[in-house]
Amino acid sequence: MRNKEFSLLEIKRFLKKKGLIIRKNIYKKKSITLNTLSKTFLSSLIIISFFFVLPLAIDLTNKKILFSKNYENTSKNNLNKLLENQDPKLDDGLDKKSLFEDIFTFDQQPKDKDSVRLSASTIEELFKSTNYNLEDVRKNKLVKPISLTLLPAEITKIENAKKRKELFIQIILPLVIEENNNIKSDRNKLFTILNKSKNTKAEQNWLNSKFKQYGVVNKDLSTLKIRMDEVPVSMAIAQAAKETGWGTSRFAQEGNALFGQWTWSGDGIKPSDADNDSTHKVMRFNVLQASVKAYQRNLNTHSSYRDFRSARAELRDNGEELDSIILSEHLDEYAETGKEYVKILQQIIRQNKLTDFDDAKLMPSSIELNSLI
Repeated sequence: MRNKEFSLLEIKRFLKKKGLIIRKNIYKKKSITLNTLSKTFLSSLIIISFFFVLPLAIDLTNKKILFSKNYENTSKNNLNKLLENQDPKLDDGLDKKSLFEDIFTFDQQPKDKDSVRLSASTIEELFKSTNYNLEDVRKNKLVKPISLTLLPAEITKIENAKKRKELFIQIILPLVIEENNNIKSDRNKLFTILNKSKNTKAEQNWLNSKFKQYGVVNKDLSTLKIRMDEVPVSMAIAQAAKETGWGTSRFAQEGNALFGQWTWSGDGIKPSDADNDSTHKVMRFNVLQASVKAYQRNLNTHSSYRDFRSARAELRDNGEELDSIILSEHLDEYAETGKEYVKILQQIIRQNKLTDFDDAKLMPSSIELNSLI
C-alpha cells in the first residue's frame, strides 16, 4: 500500500473537524520584532556616541601633548631660535597679580627670632664657634647654613672697613645661596616635568603656580625657563653692599631692605631726600631672607632686566658659568646713575674677590647649629 502524503491544508481541515485550531505564534514574532528594534537602537546610540566623544578625545590628547617629551623638545628648539633672533615675543608681558604673593606670605610667617636682634659681637662669636670664616669658604667652597633674620645694629659702628665688610658678607652669603638653591630645585623640577611623557595633576598644578609666581602670560614655557633661574652670588652681594653701604643704611637697619626696591603701595620707608610729591617708598621686610627673595624675583621678572635674563640664558645655552661681570652690564637701569652704577658694582666684585663665592655650596643644616642661633 502506497503511503499517502497529506498537504498542510488537509491536516488543518482534519484537526478542525476534531475541534482543534492551529494559531500563529504571534508572541514569538513580536519578541523577534522587539529584539530587532532594540539592536537597531543600540547600534544607533553607539554610532552617535562615537562621533560625539571623538572630538573630546582629540582635544584631550592635544592637551596631554602639551606636557609630553615631544613638546619639551620643540620648546627647546623654539627657545634657541628665539635667543638667536632676539624675538620680541620672548620673555614678554608680565602678570603682576600674584608676583610677590608667596614672598609676602613667607615674610608674614611667625619666626622664632623675630624680636631678637643679635649684637655684632654675638654674631662674630657664633661664626667663630662654628668655624665659619670667609678664608675657609674661599678654599673649601662650603658655607655654614646660619640664617640670621636681622642685621646687627652695631655694624654701623665698626670702624674697620675690612671687618665690617667681612661680617656683612658672612651674614648675606648663606641667604643668597639658599635662594639660589630654591630656584635651582624648581628649575630641575621644571625640566623633569617637561621631559616626562605623562604628568600628574599635581605636577600640572605646580606648573600653573610657577607661571603665576613669575608673572608669565599665556603659560609660555620658554619665558618661564628664562625667568626661573639663579642670580650670581657675587652680583647679589655686590648690589646688597652698594644699596645698604655694607649694611649701615637706614633702610637695611629699619626694614631689612638689602636691595633698595621701590614700592608705590603697602608698607615701606620714605626716603629722606625724596620730593614732597613723590609717592614711592623703599620696600620693608620682616626678615632678611624675604628681601633676598624679592630681589631675585624682581631681576627675574621686571621688564627693565629683560636683557640681563637674555644674556643669562645665552650663557646657559652655551654651557658656560654665570659670570657676574658680564651679567652686571645689563643692570644699568637698576639705578638712576646707569652705567656708572654698573662700574661701581664691578669694582665691588673685583676688589672684594666676590666671585670666589659663586661656586660655594651651603652645608646641610643641623639641630645643633640651629640651637646656637
